[in-house]
Amino acid sequence: MSEIRKNDIFTVKINEINNLGCGVGKTDDGIVVFVAGAVTGDSVEVKAIKVNKTYIVARLEKIIEPSAFRIPVAFCNASNSCGGCVYRHVTYEHELQMKRAYVESAFKKVGLSSVNVLPVISNGKTSGYRNKAQYPVRQSKRGIEAGFYAAKSHNIVPVDDCSLQPDIFGRILRFICKYAERNAISVYDETTGKGLLRHIYLRIAQGTGEIMVCLVINGDALPQTSKFVGELTERFEKISSVMLNINKKNTNVVLGDKYICIGGKSYIEDILCSKRFEISAGSFYQVNHDMAQVLYRLAADLAVGAEKNEKPKTLLDLYCGTGTIGLSMADRAEKIIGIEIVEEAVECAKRNAAKNGIENAEFYCADASDAKKLLDRAERENGEILADVAIIDPPRKGSTRELIEYLSERQIDRVVYVSCDCNTLARDCVMFAELGYSIGDVQPVDLFPRTGHVETVVCLSR
Repeated sequence: MSEIRKNDIFTVKINEINNLGCGVGKTDDGIVVFVAGAVTGDSVEVKAIKVNKTYIVARLEKIIEPSAFRIPVAFCNASNSCGGCVYRHVTYEHELQMKRAYVESAFKKVGLSSVNVLPVISNGKTSGYRNKAQYPVRQSKRGIEAGFYAAKSHNIVPVDDCSLQPDIFGRILRFICKYAERNAISVYDETTGKGLLRHIYLRIAQGTGEIMVCLVINGDALPQTSKFVGELTERFEKISSVMLNINKKNTNVVLGDKYICIGGKSYIEDILCSKRFEISAGSFYQVNHDMAQVLYRLAADLAVGAEKNEKPKTLLDLYCGTGTIGLSMADRAEKIIGIEIVEEAVECAKRNAAKNGIENAEFYCADASDAKKLLDRAERENGEILADVAIIDPPRKGSTRELIEYLSERQIDRVVYVSCDCNTLARDCVMFAELGYSIGDVQPVDLFPRTGHVETVVCLSR
């Protein structure tokens, strides 16, 4: 056990950064030290704020010798407690190297050290790329404020000029907070469960410029709805959808199940991979428009066998959301069948197919992880489906053994796996390998610059 005690000040050399943005070093007696804001290669003076038998959490007090990877001015001006841009102090080149190393480490941990992880693909754009943001709201002495939760807490850090969001989000946020103050709209208090306005949820379609504003409320209606919509849309002409989300539960979950359109359309429309897509408030849509196009084109090349220009007869698009992946490659397969558990997203996918004149794509509502029922509805209408390629884009928890075994039993020749968590991807690749699939090159794609997340895509072939 270390001789260092809480509140002791000591120096440490930082050897690496983890994906939470903490520099990692060791004391002279080998105890691991985590320091938020420290960079690989820094020599720093720190103060111990938590001392455990095997590790110490310390606060950065002073940089004694800065790393060559440290940028002189932090990427974002928000408070350090925001916790969003965990790589705000690091050169972007080093960030990309670290993300590749994280993916490599994930595969090594599960015994797949021979898998080839390629350099991370990026377009170099690190700011203003997010097309979606959810801001919790609070009442403070300064008035109504919105921002983000501090890391590992529900304390709101006021932020209205986030570097990852487009500038217009900040302007809309400030307007809504001031409007709520002027019109005595109460703000939700987690401790009492009272108050109306909980979150401000914004989306922008970067291909068209259309903006959606959605207020999450602890009630059934917003007072003076017409006045709010009128003032908001007069001030911001690109707002084409104004929504309410009803969430009256005492829960940490941001969104409730019910949406009400109070102004304009119930969706916004974007252009992605040369196709037009409706995006509803509850639908999944990649937050980085430009890099999503890169990711989807890469996935399409892997799915159709770009090197041989093969055209799949039937392509399964599992966890398909509003159909963006499948529809983006509809002209490269004879038939697309999409499966999604959210009924609203399925209906949206059908409209997206019609909007783009795509007649070889069908969408069904089912749980993509429930292999026993996966294609029940589709096969009742079409007969037995003999798919040769599957695209899977599961949530962060990854796919399931049941689904992976099902794809193998169906003798799917090629599975293109798109993942937002390289650890669950690596875990699932082990199961695919056990069932006779070979693992192709693993390609990280940086859809989330300055954060600890990286998207990854890999092709698994029988």
